[in-house]
Amino acid sequence: HPLHHLLRLRPPAGRGNMKLLPTVFLLLLVFLALDDVEARGTPRAHRSNHQWSSMFVFGDDFVDNGNVPNIVGEKTSRQWSYPYGSYRNSNWSGAPVPTGRFSNYRMQSDFIASMLGLAEAPPAYELTSDQSCDSSGMTFAVGGAGVFKVTSTAKKVPTLAAQVQAFKRLVNDDVISTRQLHHSVALIAISGNDYMSGSEANNGFYSSFNDLDIYIGNVATEILDNVAQLQMLGVRKVLVNNLHPIGCMPSQTSSNNYTTCDLLGNYGASVHNKYLNQMIGERDNVHILDLYSAFTDIVNHAPGKCGCCKSNLVSNVSIHLCN
Repeated sequence: HPLHHLLRLRPPAGRGNMKLLPTVFLLLLVFLALDDVEARGTPRAHRSNHQWSSMFVFGDDFVDNGNVPNIVGEKTSRQWSYPYGSYRNSNWSGAPVPTGRFSNYRMQSDFIASMLGLAEAPPAYELTSDQSCDSSGMTFAVGGAGVFKVTSTAKKVPTLAAQVQAFKRLVNDDVISTRQLHHSVALIAISGNDYMSGSEANNGFYSSFNDLDIYIGNVATEILDNVAQLQMLGVRKVLVNNLHPIGCMPSQTSSNNYTTCDLLGNYGASVHNKYLNQMIGERDNVHILDLYSAFTDIVNHAPGKCGCCKSNLVSNVSIHLCN
């Protein structure tokens, strides 16, 4: 059935250079500027001038910076090997060092952290000592995660709700203080793993567009529930990524030589984003980052509009989509 194509999406691999998402970060500048945030990268030592001094990150490999363990010989550990990694000195220059990022440069959360006055995305939960939290916050996101359990990954990964529960335990144990929460921003990046064939929800099998719409609505509802949980716990502002045009991923365009995006995949992303807008678009202190428009703008203006590694512009965008 043609609907199955939407449900065969693999977990996104390494993420590309997010400098190519001007729409996303222009929107972010507007949201944060309303609260007198100086939206430029500043040394960590000077962040006391910023209202938002702490960041908590949830989601998948789009923003995971070390929560998936490094297991030698396993494909799921490729983010710990060259070319993946980030430039870790203060100028983000020099030899690349693998850091558990699914990227060969900064990720979206690194750029947002820089706008908040932090040096980089907050440390990974799994790389942080028990019962402790860095003053810059913490990253709970795990590569391969979704809002529902995903069975196609080699190792069990925590769902979005499980990540939020780990955060809640630290709040309840006063590891994360009320003061830190009062100056915190959360980012939720759910990038399509729930639309893989490996998702446990209904075994990823749908016989009609109506079934698909219902399932996508359930995904959006789960995101909403976790946004509400974060706000109840005291997070001041929540940023939520919408879904990029997954029909333009190289895995979906390779069959036609990267010349045409898969309309059904993009339809699914549009439905996902419609539900997000309806459910959280008007919620106080919650802002949707429009990745769909940013990626679409890049693809539409790429020379030849081709896919991964077919032109400089699109290959830069598609680094995170290629194996």
